[in-house]
Amino acid sequence: MKAQEIREMAVKDLRERIEAERQNLNSMRMNHVISPLEDTSKIKKTKTDIARMMTILAEKEKQN
Repeated sequence: MKAQEIREMAVKDLRERIEAERQNLNSMRMNHVISPLEDTSKIKKTKTDIARMMTILAEKEKQN
């Protein structure tokens, strides 16, 4: 997800998306332990997206 797309989201939607992505990350990690994922880079990409969303959320909260 690109930063511009994240910046266009509302704060409430951003929080919900972060929570959904965290759950997705946890399920990917659990599935990887049980049977290895074909594309393990998805875990890193998801972590990066979560960090990007949290950074932009902090910026928005600081502005308000």
